[in-house]
Order: sequence, then C-alpha cells, then structure tokens
Amino acid sequence: MSTERMGKTGLWVLVTVIFLLTGVGIGLLLTNIQERKMEGLMSPSLVLEIPEDELDPEVWRRNFPRQYDRFVLTELDYGRTLFGGSTPYDKLEANPFRRKAWAGYPFAVEYNQARGHFYAQIDQQQTRRTTEFDQPGACVNCHAAEAPLLIREMGWEAFNRTPYDSLRHLLHLGSSCADCHDPSTMELRITRPALLIGLEQLGIDISKATRQEMRTYVCAQCHVEYYFRGPDRILTFPWSRGLVVDSMEQHYKQYGFTDWTHAETGGGMLKMQHPEFELFSTSVHYASGVACADCHMPYIREGGVKISDHWIRSPLTEVSNACQVCHRIPERDLIDRVEGAQIKTREMLTLVEVAISDAIDAIVAARAAGASDDALEEAWSLHRRAQTRWDFIDAENSMGFHSPQETARVLTHAVDLARQAQMVALRLLPPGASSPPTRTTTQER
Repeated sequence: MSTERMGKTGLWVLVTVIFLLTGVGIGLLLTNIQERKMEGLMSPSLVLEIPEDELDPEVWRRNFPRQYDRFVLTELDYGRTLFGGSTPYDKLEANPFRRKAWAGYPFAVEYNQARGHFYAQIDQQQTRRTTEFDQPGACVNCHAAEAPLLIREMGWEAFNRTPYDSLRHLLHLGSSCADCHDPSTMELRITRPALLIGLEQLGIDISKATRQEMRTYVCAQCHVEYYFRGPDRILTFPWSRGLVVDSMEQHYKQYGFTDWTHAETGGGMLKMQHPEFELFSTSVHYASGVACADCHMPYIREGGVKISDHWIRSPLTEVSNACQVCHRIPERDLIDRVEGAQIKTREMLTLVEVAISDAIDAIVAARAAGASDDALEEAWSLHRRAQTRWDFIDAENSMGFHSPQETARVLTHAVDLARQAQMVALRLLPPGASSPPTRTTTQER
C-alpha cells in the first residue's frame, strides 16, 4: 500500500475515533442533564410543606423518601469495626484503666460504645449516668431533637439549668432531619446555640460558610468537647483560645474550671467528650476541604438521583463511596492503612495509660504519707494535664485516624507529663518510704 493511501486511511480512522468520542461525550452530557432534572423533581414544594417545628422524620419522608429510607437504617446494628462500630459493648470492661482514671466521676460507673444516631436519646435515657446521677438539661442539647423547641420555649439559660429528670418526659426523638436542615429549603443550618457561640469565639461568621463547610459544621453541633459553665450549667465549647487540646486547656485554666475531684488523688480533673471536630480540624483532610459528610455520609446514586447517604456510620463499612472516590487504590489497602494508624494509636494510648496509672499511684502514696494539698498541687496539675491529653484521644471516636500526626503529638506530651507527675509525687515521700512500683504494661484486651 502506498504511503499516500496509508496516510488517508489513518486520517479516516482518526476522524472516526473523534466522532465516536464526541458522541459518547454528548451522551454523557445528556445523561447528566437528565439526572439533574430528576434531582430537581425532588423539590419539597411539589409534595408537602413542612412546618418549621416539625421533628418527626416520618413527615419529612413525603418530600425526601430516599434520604429517609437511608436515615432509618441508623437503627440497625451494622456490626463492629476494629475499634468502633454500632454494636454496644462495655468500654470499662474492655479497658479497666478507665475506671481508675475517672474514679469519682459518673463515667467510671458506666461507659458503653455508642450506637447509631437513632439511639441518641434512647441511650441517654437509659444510661446510669442519668438514672443514678443528677444531670442538667444541657445534656439534652445533643441527644434529643426536641432541644431547639425547648430552648425557644424556655430560654437558653433556663433550658440548660433545668434538671435532666425534669425534661425526661418531654424527650422522644434522637437525631432528626430538623437538626440539620431547614424544612422550607432543605438547606443545611445550625440549630444548637453552643456551636454558634463557639464559632464566633473562633472568628467564624456562619452566614458566610459554604455548603461544603456546613457539611462539617452541622456535625460539629455535637461531635465536640464541651462543658457546663457557671451556675446555670450553660453548654459551652472551650474554644476561646483555639481548637487544639493545649488551647482548650488554657481556656479551662483561665476560668479555673475542673469537672470533678479525683476520688483517689484528690486533684481536680477535666473530662474530655468526643472531640471529633477539634481533632479533625488539624488534619490534612480538613486542610484539603474534605467535610465530615464526605466520608460518613458519602454521595450515592439511587436510580438517576444522587443523594448524600443518610445512613451515618463508619466509612470502613462503605470504602468504595467514602474513600475510593479520592483514593484510587484497592479497598483492602485503604482499610489496612486506616486500621494501621488506629493500631499505632492504641499502642501509644497504652503507654500513656501505664504512665498515668503510675502517676496516680505515686500521688496516692504521697497523700497517704501526709503530703499537704499545697505540696501536691504541682503533681495534681501535671496529672490533670496528662490525663486531659489521654482522654482527648481516647474519647475521640476515630481512634486517632482523624489526625494521626496530631494524635501522636498529643500522646507524646501526655506520657511526658504523666512521668513528671509521678516524679514530683515520689519526691514528696518521706525518706525510707517505699515507692509504688513502676509498671510497663496494662491489662488490655
């Protein structure tokens, strides 16, 4: 075949390929347009106008059946992951050190693995921490869909200081659509005052937040560290100095706040509460614009409609949607990477627990030997600072994966502070007194 003929044949092949690719592109575009039209048909105004104070997800179902059908799956037990999941278990039995760390505090009486969002209020109603101990109404903020209505009716201060038992009979729903969505527009919104106040302390204007940012902020209404401030027990996020644990510690120090007095050491202590947002804010994912919902509520397709998966759960149960959208590597490799980071965190936590346990024993020994409160103050402070950092990671529900580098930094400081507390306490023992043994392991399973 002549060179000229071969050139013409190649040209026709090229033209044909371009034509086919153009056709495929147009087809995909038309498909995308059709899908957008289908999504447009999901407008709530076409079916039912939802009242502003409507909390029952069943009513919202009329407009958003796909989202509702996924949301009700939060009632299911999808099983355990390596360090979490939705199967309840006794976390005190799993790690007896926690009882020693929280001696004299309700968490030392009962602390179980949390179930899905469906059980937010049920589990709170049933835990011994509310049935056997006096708790303020502030606890309701994150556990009951009725909270915003009660705040509106009672006022912010009165709602927080009202005893939990006085509100118990008014609470019937855990998480609800209304917690995060405007019923008229379905736009994401903030319904809990504590977050609005906390973000204001950080200089964040929520009215300027993007939708992607809101897909994290709606989760930060509850998945944060908090405390009850003042005689009105106002739910407060300790963010006046920043989001890292060191900054929150400075916030508490500024106000002289402690949660309880340790039953064994006699020192004032802080109890950290599931600071997922704070730890995540230090991560490479957060810096890259990833939202909580991208991983815990990833987009899925149902027919021609794309929705955010409202079966809120561990990303390890849906790696293809939660992880592989960005990370194009095999699913098993991704799971191994996550679990590998979590295993390392668990190893570091164990080292910290040994050090804190030794510090507690040393302070108890010094106290029993007659050391005064003034003499113990430095050891108490070091113990509190060490345990605050341990608890910050232990209470956070990703077992360190939300920010492995920050996790390692925090736990490294915790070990150092705990050993300092131990040495300071041991120096308070009288000459010739026997010292508590320094151990190298804890009873873990």
